[in-house]
Order: sequence, then C-alpha cells, then structure tokens
Amino acid sequence: MSVKDNFTQEEWLKVMTAPGRAGAAVVAASPSGLTGLVAEAQAIAAAVREGVSGTPRTPLMEAMAADLMGTPPDPKDLPKQDTKNLDDVKAQSIEGVRQAMWLVSSKTSAEDAAAYRQMLLNVVEKTAGAAKEGGFLGIGGEQVSDKERAVMDELRQVIGGEQGGAAAVSQETAPLTPSPDGSGNSN
Repeated sequence: MSVKDNFTQEEWLKVMTAPGRAGAAVVAASPSGLTGLVAEAQAIAAAVREGVSGTPRTPLMEAMAADLMGTPPDPKDLPKQDTKNLDDVKAQSIEGVRQAMWLVSSKTSAEDAAAYRQMLLNVVEKTAGAAKEGGFLGIGGEQVSDKERAVMDELRQVIGGEQGGAAAVSQETAPLTPSPDGSGNSN
C-alpha cells in the first residue's frame, strides 16, 4: 500500500499543489515583472524537484515524485479559484498550504511530514530569493521585499516554523471542507 492511498483524490491534489501554492503566495505578495516571474517560477520548480529527489527520500516524497513523472491532471478537473486580485491569490494559496500541511501531518509518518515541511520551506525561501524587488532593469532594489518577508513569516507559521521546527498543527488548521461523513477522515 502506497502512502498516497491514505488520501482521497481531492486531498492528494491539495498535497501535490501545495508547493506551488507556497511559491504563488510569495509571488503574489510582491510581483517582480516578467523576468522576475520567470525566475520565481523556475525557483519553485527547482525546489520541488530537489524536495522529491533529495534525501531523505521518504514514502511521501517517493509517491509525489512518481506522480510528478506521470500524466498531469486535466486542467478541466482542477478546482476553480475565484480570485479577483493578488491578495485573493495570496490568501487562497496560504489556505491551500495550511490544508495540505494538516493533511500530511495527520495522515503520514512524522518522517514524511518533516520532509514535506522542509520541501515547502525550501520552496518559500528559493522563490523569495529568485528575483530582485523594486529595482529598474536589474539595478537597485532588494532581494527580498518587506511584503515577501511578511508572507514568508506567515507561511512559516502555517508550515510549522523555521526549518527543522515542529509543525504547529491543530484542529483549527483542518481543511475547510470536511469528509462526507463529517469526521475529517477520508477512510
């Protein structure tokens, strides 16, 4: 039995998309222009690749790597987001990360949760550092803006603190949509 079997299809999608959502929250906090967006997107992809292929290679990271190598989901099957502005993107992204972290912490081993947490924190750090903010044609600006720092701090709280810290997962961080039987369990 794979660790993926611990999750419903909807829950697994949340787990798989949370790294991208963590990066999207940082990007939405302080957009960097076209070249900055490309650099930040590349940083997200590189951090995810590093996370699923690095050590320790836990069962969760193995399952995620296998899914990343497979056929991507049909965009028509993905949940639609109602976003009107970048603040909505940021808020929905942070909530998606919160839900995924709760799912992983409650349905996998401590080792899997720690590896997942580390991957998410790595995505956040690499995305924030990928492009300068506030400069002109690469001149001036700062590597990480105040807005990005604020979102990074919020994401660290959601994910579980500084790298290597324990997750602060509680009933309050449970996914907003309960399972059909109302228990919060998918089994």
